[in-house]
Amino acid sequence: MNIDIHNHFFPKAYIEELKKEKGYASVGVDSEGRTLIYYRGDYNIVVGPHVELEKRLEAMDKYDIDMQVLTLTTPGVEREAPERGIRLARVTNDAFSEIVAKHSERFTALATLPMQEPKAAVEELMRAVRELGLRGAAIFSNINGKPLDSKEFWPIYERASKMGVPLFIHPTTPIDERAMEDYRLVPILGFPLDTSLAVLRLIFSGVLEKYPSLKIVAAHLGGVIPYLIGRIDTCYEAYPECKLNVKKAPSEYLNHIWVDSICYNREAFMCAYALFGPERILLGSDFPHQISDLEKAVKRIRELDVSEDTKRKILGENALKLLKL
Repeated sequence: MNIDIHNHFFPKAYIEELKKEKGYASVGVDSEGRTLIYYRGDYNIVVGPHVELEKRLEAMDKYDIDMQVLTLTTPGVEREAPERGIRLARVTNDAFSEIVAKHSERFTALATLPMQEPKAAVEELMRAVRELGLRGAAIFSNINGKPLDSKEFWPIYERASKMGVPLFIHPTTPIDERAMEDYRLVPILGFPLDTSLAVLRLIFSGVLEKYPSLKIVAAHLGGVIPYLIGRIDTCYEAYPECKLNVKKAPSEYLNHIWVDSICYNREAFMCAYALFGPERILLGSDFPHQISDLEKAVKRIRELDVSEDTKRKILGENALKLLKL
């Protein structure tokens, strides 16, 4: 099976809930009549497959995708007022569960969590996995400006670790995006940088040492980590501040980390492949965003100069194992 682990869907109930009142996210229409979801630093253009399953299935069939792991995308729910965020998470997860129940051979999903209320996030993770049948959760690279290693979020990592389900870190507007407000630099540069920052903070804070069975999926081939890992390990050896909470070089914690294949460039992919190996890379497309790679996602992997066994792992076998499908 070819399993796309990084793609996005807006349930109708989520969009209708956004329309009810003003919050961090808002729904509008641009001059071309397109529906847009706005939030600080960026926006999403809502196209057919974002909301229509039939159009999504048509595209999947056309480009040889057997299954997709649905997730909500930016702006998420964690920057809303707590009550609204909890409500948005619940309606999204309920909708995902209904889709999976009706199309179990084509879709599974990762839950959305109201991370601004960590106790509620733990409860929603348990409900989503145990009652709704979702396979883990997607969280964002910072929570309303708070880094992911903040102590208040550790109970979520503990619960995910105990349940044996992965947490997929998807980027959002960086903690400080002021220098990225022009030229759409937030999604171009800010997103992979914020993902990398989130992963490194989880490593250096000791989260991955404290919860050795925690599984993290880092979006977009792990951001810039594959290209900086030598510098990161060198700095660990040089700087006492890096050793406050961890006992091993950062690269030794990468066995906690899976990455998706989205990078659009063969040479960049092979750099990450050399670091992560064939067992911890998962097929991704970012469908159906403007920068979707659905048309080439499977083709890119099939054209790699690696073994057929490795290609099967990346295209689907790794996802089957990680998500316990």
